[in-house]
Amino acid sequence: MKKFYLIILTFFLAQKSFANQPNEWQLGFQKAASESMREIVAFHNNLLLPIIIAISVFVLFLMLYACVRFRASANPNPSKRTHNVTVEVLWTLIPCLILIVMAVPSFKILYKQDTIPKADLTIKAIGYQWYWGYEYPDENLIFESYMVEDKDLKVDQPRLLAVDNEVVVPVNKVVKVLITANDVLHAWALPSFGVKRDAVPGRINETWFKAEKEGTYYGQCSELCGIKHAFMPIAVKVVSEEDYQEWLAEAQVKFAKEKIEDNKLKLASK
Repeated sequence: MKKFYLIILTFFLAQKSFANQPNEWQLGFQKAASESMREIVAFHNNLLLPIIIAISVFVLFLMLYACVRFRASANPNPSKRTHNVTVEVLWTLIPCLILIVMAVPSFKILYKQDTIPKADLTIKAIGYQWYWGYEYPDENLIFESYMVEDKDLKVDQPRLLAVDNEVVVPVNKVVKVLITANDVLHAWALPSFGVKRDAVPGRINETWFKAEKEGTYYGQCSELCGIKHAFMPIAVKVVSEEDYQEWLAEAQVKFAKEKIEDNKLKLASK
């Protein structure tokens, strides 16, 4: 019985620590973990949402008013009016002004995302059918990241999001991400960082993020890429600078050994 309660407690704590992922019955965006995502959430919640609600309420009012005011029983002799110049000018100019109000801050956010500051770390993400390959060019580190199958999941690993090899980056550092694909179109997306870029074969797209707090952040391929499109998640683990340097030293040894073993298997199969 104690073991059962321990498992339940471990699962609950694990869910709390892995909060940077979609949750059941979630409304709105995931919690922001970067300045870019905070700006996106503020733009949506403080500007877009009020405008959308106001327009929806106004249109609903017009529909109800028209149904009641111009119903057949109240208008035995229907109006033969065909147009109204003032109304037509208003319903053209007002939507244009609303679009301008929405466009200016949205362009500001987009241009800021495209302006990459001086990077502290560069990572290359390569999309394959159906997994991600990663390179740390400055550290001469290359590895592949596959989704963990259901039968291999640990208690603290979310289904369809956990991977065998996570991308590890230091907290409060500018991370530049080079994104491409090896076969078909993919997309590298991390909602908590406000990052989404297409991975196009033969082309390298760039983006960046600066994670403000430690934790594990999950994303997924966001471009339909084949039968297993839903099974190539993205996991980025944000750690302290000390933990990052420790991971880097271990990873260089680990993946170097795996590469040697893979080469031996390839030679043996010939």
